[in-house]
Amino acid sequence: MALTLEGTPPVALDQVDVESEPRFPTGVEELDRVLGGGVVPGSLVLLGGAPGIGKSTLLLQICQNLRRSRPPVLYVSGEESARQIRLRADRLGVAGQGVLLLSETRLESIEAQIQSVRPGLVIVDSIQTLFKTDLAPAPGSVTQVRECAASLMRLAKSQGVPIFLVGHVTKDGALAGPRVLEHLVDTVLYFEGEGQHNVRVLRSVKNRFGASHEVGLFEMGHQGLLPIQDASSFFLSQRSQGVAGSVVFPSMEGSRPVLVEIQALVNPSPAVEKGAPPVRRAVGIDGNRLSLLLAVMSRRLSGLKIGQADVYASCAGGLRLNEPALDLALVLAVASSPVSY
Repeated sequence: MALTLEGTPPVALDQVDVESEPRFPTGVEELDRVLGGGVVPGSLVLLGGAPGIGKSTLLLQICQNLRRSRPPVLYVSGEESARQIRLRADRLGVAGQGVLLLSETRLESIEAQIQSVRPGLVIVDSIQTLFKTDLAPAPGSVTQVRECAASLMRLAKSQGVPIFLVGHVTKDGALAGPRVLEHLVDTVLYFEGEGQHNVRVLRSVKNRFGASHEVGLFEMGHQGLLPIQDASSFFLSQRSQGVAGSVVFPSMEGSRPVLVEIQALVNPSPAVEKGAPPVRRAVGIDGNRLSLLLAVMSRRLSGLKIGQADVYASCAGGLRLNEPALDLALVLAVASSPVSY
């Protein structure tokens, strides 16, 4: 009995089209940098970040920039009404022409609207609020998130429309939902920022169409998110000269070097006299990394008496550093901080 072949036939490796993927810019320079030059049609991008960090602000600014070049832009919200989005858009100066708002959580209805209006870009805020009516679990469950994301992926590829998904994060800062969600999408972006600073960092941890671990830098202001053009000058603008415990460190953030200030404060620890361990605190720096370096300094540089002191270290400006070369700058900042016993 002869078998009937279905689906797409295999293609020889040397016959695969290797032309670069067509892209279009979003008009937000730092976002285009992180994406590898712009948005690839048919791609699925996952944007995660803590509540209030600026995800919706960034997406509305994209709507403003693309509403004429790729109309219409469809903004699907499962958490806010169209009126709430309109009020935020008015505060940011986003014009309404060319932007369509849809307050909906049922996936079948969203897919029908995408096929009907044929938008140039789709934004879904957020993937955890969507549900398929033929699945029993509640919205936000592992099954619902996985199946809704997979359906949107198939729609994006078949229609050639790029889709941005907003994802919630857990208290640990990781994307909520099944791990398969990050494997499914083409690009994963994390939006970071410290509450007391107006600096926002957009990191790419996965990108099928460009380099991963690229970084975009923004400043949150009354007009929305503004790109930081000269990052080194921005982070060193308020640094005082000749201050002990301060070291300027050239950190590689993505593909560009950024000069930042590493600060350290060392004080005698009253807790040590009572038999308690000294305090170690880090902001913008891995606390375990700081503890390891202090342990090495306590053993190798016994004259500094680090084991009897409280040590506080931070990266000024609200940037979080993961650069491996940070160790030397951190040790120098601690060693240069005066302490008397």
